[in-house]
Amino acid sequence: MLDFLRARRSVMFQALVLAALMVLMTAPVEAKYPDFAKLAKENAPAVVNINTVTKGQQAGRNGQPPQMPNLPPGPLGDMFRDFFEQMPQHPMPRSRPAQSLGSGFIISEDGYVLTNAHVVRGADEISVRLNNQREYAAELIGEDPRTDIALLKIDADGLPTVKIGDSDEVDVGEWVLAIGAPFGLDHSATHGIVSAIGRDLPNETYVPFIQTDAPVNPGNSGGPLINADGEVIGVNSQIYTNSGGYMGISFAIPVNVAMNVAEQLKDTGEVRRGYLGVVIQPVTDELARSFGLEDTRGALVAQVQPDTPAAKAGIESGDIITAFNGKPIRRSGQLPRLVGNAPVGEPATVTVIRDGEERSFEVTLSELDGAMAAGGSVGSTYGLSVEPLEKADRGSLGVRYGVSIESVASDSPFAGALEAGDVILEVNRRPIRSENDLAATLDAAPENRPVAIRLLRRGQPLFLAVDLD
Repeated sequence: MLDFLRARRSVMFQALVLAALMVLMTAPVEAKYPDFAKLAKENAPAVVNINTVTKGQQAGRNGQPPQMPNLPPGPLGDMFRDFFEQMPQHPMPRSRPAQSLGSGFIISEDGYVLTNAHVVRGADEISVRLNNQREYAAELIGEDPRTDIALLKIDADGLPTVKIGDSDEVDVGEWVLAIGAPFGLDHSATHGIVSAIGRDLPNETYVPFIQTDAPVNPGNSGGPLINADGEVIGVNSQIYTNSGGYMGISFAIPVNVAMNVAEQLKDTGEVRRGYLGVVIQPVTDELARSFGLEDTRGALVAQVQPDTPAAKAGIESGDIITAFNGKPIRRSGQLPRLVGNAPVGEPATVTVIRDGEERSFEVTLSELDGAMAAGGSVGSTYGLSVEPLEKADRGSLGVRYGVSIESVASDSPFAGALEAGDVILEVNRRPIRSENDLAATLDAAPENRPVAIRLLRRGQPLFLAVDLD
C-alpha cells in the first residue's frame, strides 16, 4: 500500500510539472524589442530626401566643395561634425554646381517639411523627393542657425505626415529608430537607445540635445528620431567623430524645440528669442559652499548688463537663479534655453537665491538681437598687491568700484586662482572699493568656508571660490 501511494504521488507530481510547462509554452511572451519593422513601415512615407544645388562653387574630391562648415573651437569641438557631407560624385577638375544630400520629414499634409538648417544653407535650388520617388521643387520658408532648423514648403496636398511626440517625456534607455539617407542610401533605418538627454554641445546655446547610439551617418541630417510609439521625438543633427563617420554617438534636436522654431518660421519667417541681460556661470561645489548652499543647482549671475530686463527688475550679480517661470534650473546651461524660448514682451518670473533667501522677480523680456554677444598692498597674510581703480578705468570697464591686482605672491592663498590684471569687484557680496575694504572683508570671512570673489578677468565677469585655509 505504501508503495502504491508513493507511485501515485510521483505520477501526480509529474502531471503537475507537465501542466505547468504547457502553460508556460502557450502563454504569450512579452516582446523584448519594439516592432521596428512596423515603425519603419508607418513612418517611411513621410520621410523625404533633400537635394540642394549651390551654383558657382568649385567642386572638390568626390564632388564635394572644398570648404567645410565652421567647427567649434578646441579639441572637443574639433570632433563634432555637422552632417554637411556632400552626395558622392566622380571627381571633376573644373568648376560646376555643388550638390548635397540630406533628409527631412513632412509635418503637414499641405507640404511643410522640417530639416536641418545646415542641409539647405546657401543653396540656390532645393528639391524634395518623397518615398514614392515623386520630386518637388521646395521653397525655403526660413531657417534658424541657432537651433539648426529649417522649414521648407512644397506644392502638394494630402501628403503622409509623421506623428509628433513630446521630447520632454523622453527617458534615457528607451528605444529609438532613425530613418534617413546615409551616404545617399534612401530610407535607411537604424535603431538604438537614448543614451543621454539635455546634452550640452560646444557653441550650442539653445538646444538640449538628445544623445543616442542609433547608427546615423552623413546624409541622415534632418531625418526623424522615432520612439517606440511611432512618434518623432527628435531631428538627427550631429555626430561625435574623429573619422567623419559614425562612432557610436549621435545627437538629435528635441522635437519640441524644432516645432517651436518651425511655427515661428511659418508665421513670420524668423525666430524671436527672449533676452534677460545677465552673464551667468555654473555653480561649482566650491562656489556653492562659499554661498552657504547645500547643492550646485542654479545659474550664478556673474554680471547684470545695464539697462536690461534683469537690471530693471532688480536682479543682481551674485544672485543664483534657481527657476525661470516655475521651471527649475539644475544646470546653468538650461537658463538660456528657457529664456530664449519665452515670449518677448511678456512677463516672466525669475526665482533666485540671494543671501541664503529665495526671492522672485517679475521680468519683461526684451528681444535678443544679432549684436548679443591709489596703490598699496594688503597684509602679508593674503599676499596680494592691489591698486584702486581710477575713474577713467571704472568708466571703461562699466563698473562703479573695484581694485586691480598688481601681483600675487607665490605663497598667497590666492596663488593659482587670482592673477595680475584681475579686477576684484566684490568679496562675499561686499563691494571692494579700496585696499582696506578688501583686507577687512577677508578678515571677516567665515572660517571653514571658501570666500566668493566676483571679478573681471580680461574684461569678462567671473566668480571664483577660494579657500583661505
